[in-house]
Amino acid sequence: MTSVATLQPDPAPIVACTISRDVQNFDLLIDDMELELGESWGDLSFEDALLFLEQPDSATLQFVALAVDGRDEADLTRITDIIRTAKAKGIKVILIADQVSPVGLHQLLRLGADDFVPYPLPDGALREAIARLHSTPAPEPAAPAPASAPVAETPHLPTPSFKAKGDRDGVVLPVHGMAGGVGASTFACNLAWELATVAKDAPRVCLIDLDFQYGAASTYLDLPRREAVFDILSDTSSADSDSFLHAMLTFNDKLHVFTAPADMLPLDIVTAEDIGRIIDMAQANFDFVVIDMPTTIVAWTETVLSRAHVYFALMELDLRSAQNVLRLVRALKAEALPHEKMRFVLNRAPKFTDLGAKSRVKRMAESLDIDIEIQLPDGGSGVTQANDHGLPLAENAAKNPLRREIQKLAKSLFDLNKSVEAGKG
Repeated sequence: MTSVATLQPDPAPIVACTISRDVQNFDLLIDDMELELGESWGDLSFEDALLFLEQPDSATLQFVALAVDGRDEADLTRITDIIRTAKAKGIKVILIADQVSPVGLHQLLRLGADDFVPYPLPDGALREAIARLHSTPAPEPAAPAPASAPVAETPHLPTPSFKAKGDRDGVVLPVHGMAGGVGASTFACNLAWELATVAKDAPRVCLIDLDFQYGAASTYLDLPRREAVFDILSDTSSADSDSFLHAMLTFNDKLHVFTAPADMLPLDIVTAEDIGRIIDMAQANFDFVVIDMPTTIVAWTETVLSRAHVYFALMELDLRSAQNVLRLVRALKAEALPHEKMRFVLNRAPKFTDLGAKSRVKRMAESLDIDIEIQLPDGGSGVTQANDHGLPLAENAAKNPLRREIQKLAKSLFDLNKSVEAGKG
């Protein structure tokens, strides 16, 4: 006769664990873990985590969610040991942080945490972090170099060759996507490059990537992310124009880029005063300052808007863009902020012959009570190819229709600035 015990199904393997001082302090994390994983997850304290990770039972773990708050900063040594042990076992780490100082957070991220999610958890943030972990293959351990192999020298990085004189008064042009994937970073990178090459006596142009988490400027221009960027962001009061320029990289000897940091950092790692100092240094040394903004509205967005000459807001012909534009404009008006600086840019706009879509654009603008002053054509697969190759469209697909429109916009901005300067003279 078969025993009752043999009829019980095997328990599902544990594929993830939360690790914290007390998981009850992260009740939203408990809810999200249950929602995403059901019964296939466990909970460990800091004391038990290292012991469990050394056991064979940990072989089924795909990731751990390491939850820390400000009180845990005194215990960073043990937390770093947990991260190192997990990484050595090939287990990915999602860092859940609540009121951790920028220095402590940076230290934990540098140890190899694969993703970062702030606490309280935004809706769907844990699901998105898990999806990113699954889409990123685990890195293979590097083969040890032969004992006789010479140590490779650090390649020379192209940095600005001019000296900081503070003799400029740059035009500030932020670019803000009204929704994810609308092409804001592509627009910012290509606009900056077109301005830098607009004429023989081209202006001095810099591109600043302020999306500290998913900034793509370094990818789209094939530039490395430098530790010097974090040094500037973490202590802007001690930075001067020389150190700011030293943290930059130069693309093709013409465009100067202040990339996003090497590690994923919270957007509030800087204050409004910090951002103001960075823009001041950029304006004093460049003719045009193009800023790639995060999609998220943060405390220092107001600072950038107030310093901007023109604030480009990119959108698409869809409901999510329309709703976000409506909410943003309403918020700016409620706070009496200079919403009139915004210039709405419709990316992937319909073709001239698509009369039905053209009428939709008109109705959208009327319903939102805005003017869509710039309409950019769909650049197609050529845009993705250029971005993947780390080149502006002008260098990879010069005849692309999107490139031609951005080139026209850059020329008009350059000419307008010239006429304003002539009027001042």
